[in-house]
Amino acid sequence: MSTSNGNVRSGSSTLVWDLPTRVFHWVLVVSFAIAWLTSENDRFMYAHVYGGYVLFCLLMFRLVWGVYGSRHARFHSFAHDWSSVTEYLKALLNGQAERYIGHNPAGGWAIFLMLLLCVLASISGLIVLGGEEGHGPFKHLIAYDIGENAKEIHEFLANAMIAMVGLHLAGVVVESVIHKENLIWAMLSGRKTVEKEEPSVRAFHIIGAVLLITVLGTAGYYFRGYVVESDAVPFKPYRNVKLADNTTWRKECGECHLAFHPSLLPARSWELMMKQQSDHFGDALELDPETTNEITQFLVENSADKGTSEPAHKINARIKPDETPLRVTETRYWKRKHSAEFVDEVYWKSEKVKSKANCGACHLDANTGWFEDSDMRLPKLSTKSEETPR
Repeated sequence: MSTSNGNVRSGSSTLVWDLPTRVFHWVLVVSFAIAWLTSENDRFMYAHVYGGYVLFCLLMFRLVWGVYGSRHARFHSFAHDWSSVTEYLKALLNGQAERYIGHNPAGGWAIFLMLLLCVLASISGLIVLGGEEGHGPFKHLIAYDIGENAKEIHEFLANAMIAMVGLHLAGVVVESVIHKENLIWAMLSGRKTVEKEEPSVRAFHIIGAVLLITVLGTAGYYFRGYVVESDAVPFKPYRNVKLADNTTWRKECGECHLAFHPSLLPARSWELMMKQQSDHFGDALELDPETTNEITQFLVENSADKGTSEPAHKINARIKPDETPLRVTETRYWKRKHSAEFVDEVYWKSEKVKSKANCGACHLDANTGWFEDSDMRLPKLSTKSEETPR
């Protein structure tokens, strides 16, 4: 019940958390969960990146809302000094902690730390995306090695964030028990019971609704390709800069099998292969000198040593200097990525695959040489003779 001056009487509930703050909180939870759950498998990188983008944009909104939002959402309302934090924690251990309508001192510091970790994790993620993966706003601006090294920092920050989330949840449970109130429901409804007259904050319904609709709208737009795709026209989320190509190479090599892009083997492998034309895996190439020179030059100039793509870097990094593999399937990186951990044996026996050299059976972009993890789809096993994979 409200008093004549707009305050809420003791024992009544009052609006503490405005709608934008609540939308921010729960969308942040969902976006971080998406990013975390899709972090271990690059096949889901498109979803992982979306979670990261939403996370970053939400943080930018929260920085603004921390200044212009309602009373308890503003940063200065929970920017307690360290002595207040230690006193609160001591009182908490004694079961005598003061009840705060907004964030308590320890909770306020946890919020600031989580926001900082989220910002740093988002920035490091963009560096990894641009350097190692060649996507996002930093593509072509960051070296591969920098992006690869940033990955460890990104993972550390994400793990630190998980630890902070655990502490935050523990704090919510403890405070809910001590003060006999449901803080999770309070963040859903925005309301808390007050023990003295307390004015309700402004709800900001329109801003909260716009924030939520924007997130849902961007999700629909971002993932629209998966909704409209078909077997004939599958969705390939990433469009990379075209790798080097050569008409003669593609014609001569593509007549018998997939024209394996030169970035999949080191220069010495291609040189040796072109010198052994009389025994090219059981066949004789019999290319004339001019054609041989043109193809050899193209292969060497765009080999894995040049590091023009992520597979090129990873394949070349795992080949010892004294090794000269003549098949992509002989490289350590290929064997690791195609082990039983990632690909069930039943697929190799499928009529749709048949051979380990049939890259196009699973990789939608095999002919481009990029081999994006998100463009990899295991074929559907439809015949009676093909068992369902484990």
